[in-house]
Amino acid sequence: MNCEQIKQRISIRDVLESYGLLPVKENRRTATYFALDRDEKTPSLSVDFVKNTAFDFGTGKSYDVISIVQVKNRCNVSEALIYLQRFDVLKPLDNNIESKDLSSYDISKIIDIQHPALLQYLESRKVVNSKIFAKEAHYIINKRKYFGIAFRNNSGGYEIRSKYSKICLGPKDVTLIKSEESQNTEVVVFEGFFDYLSYKVIEKNISSSETDYLILNSTSMLFLARDILCSYEKLSLFLDNDSAGKTAIENISLFHNNIEDCSQFYKDYEDLNKWLCR
Repeated sequence: MNCEQIKQRISIRDVLESYGLLPVKENRRTATYFALDRDEKTPSLSVDFVKNTAFDFGTGKSYDVISIVQVKNRCNVSEALIYLQRFDVLKPLDNNIESKDLSSYDISKIIDIQHPALLQYLESRKVVNSKIFAKEAHYIINKRKYFGIAFRNNSGGYEIRSKYSKICLGPKDVTLIKSEESQNTEVVVFEGFFDYLSYKVIEKNISSSETDYLILNSTSMLFLARDILCSYEKLSLFLDNDSAGKTAIENISLFHNNIEDCSQFYKDYEDLNKWLCR
């Protein structure tokens, strides 16, 4: 990919989260963050998720994913591109979902996962045995048809993932999955649903008791999860081994005093799924 492609195909939200930067306020299209290069009491960085850009009202500077990395890492463009290699692309060049407000979409069907490409993708992530916990979605954006693995959240939106896509259709929210036990006192928390699917693959080797599960679908959704987390006596956190994951753990510890940081279980890997794959 060249620089222009990278600016469009790597999520600015994911890049900001990699530095532990979470939105102060947000909606489906935009969010407000604290500045990249200074301490401030009032957030001044406006992020447009559709355009994949940011603007600092305090300095008048505009940013894309490359320049954000340059500021945070104090590096040149070549070094920033190396850093950005860790991120998944949003879409392929030959199957381009144009940057736009994803409120204009249509889901044509939700079925059990059966498409060979999706099964192959699940197999590559070592979670094909957990396919019953997700669905296959067929959807239309700008009159073009797409399909992907779908994971429903509490507000009826769907996290959509495939080899080429990482989007959310509908309202962004967390996903709470309650077990058959009526009054569980423990909840297991994941950042993304692939970590949840990974956990279901190895669950019997980790725990013999049933628990509830909370998938944040992004650490930026932590503000929506606080009341849910406070309703449990114990939190087992399987978050990413990066700055965003560590920041989330620190934030959770501010309002809950019985947490277990389970990321030590896969301490040499970015997340639980990466550990499972390797």
